Amino acid sequence: MLTTRFSEMFGVEHPIVQGGMQWVGRAGLVAAVANAGALGFLTALTQPTPEALAKEIDRCRELTDRPFGVNLTILPSINPPPYEEYRRAIIESGVRIVETAGFNPQEHLPEFRAHGVRVLHKCTSVRHAVKAERLGVDAVSIDGFECAGHPGEDDVPGLVLIPAAARRLTVPMIASGGFADGRGLVAALALGADGISMGTRFLCTAESPVHRRVKEQIVAHTEQDTELLFRPLRNTARVATNTVSRKVVEILDEGGGFPDVRDLVAGTRGRRVFEDGDLEAGIWSAGLAQGLIDDIPTVREVVERIVEEAGELITGRLTALRR
Repeated sequence: MLTTRFSEMFGVEHPIVQGGMQWVGRAGLVAAVANAGALGFLTALTQPTPEALAKEIDRCRELTDRPFGVNLTILPSINPPPYEEYRRAIIESGVRIVETAGFNPQEHLPEFRAHGVRVLHKCTSVRHAVKAERLGVDAVSIDGFECAGHPGEDDVPGLVLIPAAARRLTVPMIASGGFADGRGLVAALALGADGISMGTRFLCTAESPVHRRVKEQIVAHTEQDTELLFRPLRNTARVATNTVSRKVVEILDEGGGFPDVRDLVAGTRGRRVFEDGDLEAGIWSAGLAQGLIDDIPTVREVVERIVEEAGELITGRLTALRR
């Protein structure tokens, strides 16, 4: 067993996190992650209302008695979700771990702190991580350019971003972007992180609530099978390659604007991919870790495999290198 500051602070057996994923972070997957000794996050905005989130939290508790958290992603919107009500649902449900992402979490921190909720904030740059620590978050997740979803605009990969952040932070830090196995966990620890967060690897598990064709496509894909959308708009997002994502890139590269691709990137279309298995229905997030994934195991198999491989590397190959 590997014990780090992160695993001790958040009360989990292994320093492995299943980050919040829209349409994916549901009770079945999160409970499986918790029961395997890692830390899983329900995705608040996957639930249509704060009341639905409270019910999903209750459902997760029926499936596990181990720690789990809720992801609250704060994004700009013309008609924003009722973030305060989601926050209140989290607190009133007795959840004591929250992952914030997107915009500055400052307005949410006082109430979370007042109710004993530990906050892990997701960042894509050292400057944002330092600011989050200054605001009072308990831990930071630092996302390298390899990650699925929004990697920021600095294009710094984990090999540089993780140690650069470790030099500036005093709170525990987990690393995200490109992690899928024990080698990645050992590398992250060596670079200064206190654990890893994985999205694509947990997306491609037996308990993941997405259509099997999506999982099979992840297995078939390589690390080259992603597209970077919205680069000209300075809102980069990494998604799996398909006809839709390639079309979006083409339109924007030719000078188009967001209104020209709005229908192509609609969230309802991406949800159809996950639920119906129509891989060309819309865009869907996947990271470079696709190139490291070649099976669809259970969550427990993933976690145990990573921990075992990491332990063998630390006590075996790496120890043998020291003369």
